[in-house]
Amino acid sequence: MTTMTPPTELDEVEAKAAKDKRRVQSRHAWTSRGLLMPALVFLILLTQIPFLTTIGFSLMEWNLLYPQERGFTGFDNYQTALTSGELWPSIVATVLITAFSVVLSLLFGLLFAMLLDRNLPGRAIARTLMITPFLIMPAAASLIWKYSMFDTNIGILNWLFNTLGLPTVSWSTDYPMATVVIVLTWIFTPFMMLILLAGLQGQSKEVLEAAQVDGAGAWRTFTWITLPHLRMYIEIGTLLGSVIILQVFDPIAILTKGTGGTKTLAYLLYERAFIGLNVGEAAAYGVVTVILTIIVATIALKTTFKVFMAGGSR
Repeated sequence: MTTMTPPTELDEVEAKAAKDKRRVQSRHAWTSRGLLMPALVFLILLTQIPFLTTIGFSLMEWNLLYPQERGFTGFDNYQTALTSGELWPSIVATVLITAFSVVLSLLFGLLFAMLLDRNLPGRAIARTLMITPFLIMPAAASLIWKYSMFDTNIGILNWLFNTLGLPTVSWSTDYPMATVVIVLTWIFTPFMMLILLAGLQGQSKEVLEAAQVDGAGAWRTFTWITLPHLRMYIEIGTLLGSVIILQVFDPIAILTKGTGGTKTLAYLLYERAFIGLNVGEAAAYGVVTVILTIIVATIALKTTFKVFMAGGSR
């Protein structure tokens, strides 16, 4: 038969200390949540309320040309958006522009990152100049390229073509897809360059010196050592760049106005809202665009987390 031993004074002190510790931890946790609460409330007010309003508008028949005929229409706007024949070409245009821009930005970013990773005189100034395009607003960058580079009369590219005896090219009408991709590549190459440059500077110098001692050439060192090391950074740059470029609007609106297969989802939404003046249908396109962006962002974030986990486990 077992006997119950009464709690000693030491046990009571330890229990009280543990209870006080839990109380302090709970108070600290609520203090941390309280400090984050204003930012959370502001984020909800800034993003979720407009999104809920957009969903409400998408369920209404609301054309600004006929303001008196506004009313509830259910999912008719979504049916129109999915069956109008313009949504899927816009998705294709968005995917093509995003893919070409991301791939070219990565290639040029890798080239410039490898150049800036060398110990050359004036490297800090060159690095500052190289990131300048990413600091320019997309609308300003598009205007610069439209009039300074692509213009048929005073554009630098056509001046160069005429000097070489080549015919003048009307870029926005003859090659609209290439025009948009060139501008986006120019804007986002510094973004990719910074990510890849961080990866190059984090590479082990001892490994590179060992490869050089073993007689590995520059190409073999790059393909077998540097490129696998940069895999994580390339994936991060691809995912972040894709999410950002999916929402780009300014170059399409300024350079091509959606012609020549460049009508992306962002421009299609603008066209329905501000040219067609159909608020309900534009809201439906907006909701569909947000859903597609959320799907892409979710896949991107999951892949990014897997990349970080894989990188941390090595």
